[in-house]
Amino acid sequence: MLLKKQTVWLLTMLSLVVVLSVYYITSPEQGSQDLAGVEESENVEETGTAEEEAAMQEENADATVSTVESDEMFVQLRLDLDDQRSKEKEALTAVVASSEATTAQISEAKDQIEQLNEIATKEHTLEMLIKSMNYEDVLVRAEGDEVRITVKAEEQSKAAANEIIRAANNEIENLGAVAVEFQMK
Repeated sequence: MLLKKQTVWLLTMLSLVVVLSVYYITSPEQGSQDLAGVEESENVEETGTAEEEAAMQEENADATVSTVESDEMFVQLRLDLDDQRSKEKEALTAVVASSEATTAQISEAKDQIEQLNEIATKEHTLEMLIKSMNYEDVLVRAEGDEVRITVKAEEQSKAAANEIIRAANNEIENLGAVAVEFQMK
């Protein structure tokens, strides 16, 4: 029992490290943004007024903040989903390890653990498939026969949503409803 809890804890920590590593690798570096802002402000000083410079700096700051907030939202949603699934798996693992559980309960718990793993794999595969369609970031959450897909894109379009829904239907069988939500960059 103790070994299984340690394994679950270790896997949870490893998944956290992977998610944070991907976040830091894909997020824009703060140093390069500052340099770009300096270069832009130097060009403005040469050709424009101080008011124009202040307006450009404010627009750059707003864009940076919204990008970071959007990235943090995706990371937070992924962490919440991973945490929820880890708790479910831990509860099911406790049932499997219980000496008081019946054979049917143990079998059902193992099946549910397999199902959770299968869903997580399909979500990850679908995320990679949608990212390959030239989207910056994607979050797929499958709950029962419903799938919610959040896509980070420059613009919303019905054609893009339909293409994403078709990809989801091809990847995950027996879907009831697929909802696509666009987050603007």
